[in-house]
Amino acid sequence: MFYPEPIAKLIDSFSRLPGIGPKTAARLAFYVLRMKEEEVIDFAKALVNVKRNLTYCTVCCNITDTDPCRICSDKSRDVSVICVVQEPKDLVAMERTREFKGHYHVLNGAISPMDGLGPDDIRVAELVRRLGDDTVQELILATNPNIEGEATAMYLSRLVKPFGIKVTRIAHGLPVGGDLEYADEVTISKALEGRRELY
Repeated sequence: MFYPEPIAKLIDSFSRLPGIGPKTAARLAFYVLRMKEEEVIDFAKALVNVKRNLTYCTVCCNITDTDPCRICSDKSRDVSVICVVQEPKDLVAMERTREFKGHYHVLNGAISPMDGLGPDDIRVAELVRRLGDDTVQELILATNPNIEGEATAMYLSRLVKPFGIKVTRIAHGLPVGGDLEYADEVTISKALEGRRELY
């Protein structure tokens, strides 16, 4: 109502993004207005390319521009271990450590009855299909340490048990560099549960 229609529509578009309120949306819209036309065109092309050129890997369900994705195509990776993560960004976080050399499975969500999301709404069926042969020996559950992530991990653990596959859960607890006095009770109890012997 206060802005010309093109900028009002841009503000409205930005405000639909998660975590972007009206003030931030207006700031972003006016930033775009100050950008050079070529930069705006490149930005718009990047948005369109994300929708047109990305798909889900038919093996691990990660977002990819090639199918199967680069990780699933990498012959040097250990096919006997699958790390289950909730979202593609979680896979990227795991890869940044350069520690994990197995394969992944991206659920693209978590079980959340409050949000009406059950096992059929995430990529559980695709995971079960991957466990059909005797290739996979261990399933690492790396879902988030919140109610939804824990519920998903418990569900998958029970679901996979009949396959005779070793199921492990990533450790949770205190972050490196954190202070014990600032940690909540749940974090401290998880840290105690995940303790290990020092050699």
